[in-house]
Amino acid sequence: MIARNYSDVRNNLKSVCDTIIRDSETVIVTRKNDENIVMMSLDEYNNLIENYYIRRSEANYKWIQESKEQLEKGKTINLVADEQFKYET
Repeated sequence: MIARNYSDVRNNLKSVCDTIIRDSETVIVTRKNDENIVMMSLDEYNNLIENYYIRRSEANYKWIQESKEQLEKGKTINLVADEQFKYET
């Protein structure tokens, strides 16, 4: 995480954006009024939101952790899709 002041970011916006994208860096833009902001790539932001979504439900997160443990212990079932299978109603 890099901290840069507002004027520096404004004067070097392309370079700052390139660094954020190229290095997957997060930049804190400091401002005189102490109302700082954070700049990050869209990919990093989407990843953050996805993780928040997964973890906000304790039951969902617990289920994912249990599934991960089962996978690591080799407790898996291999299913092969049968092209001949037809679902009948």
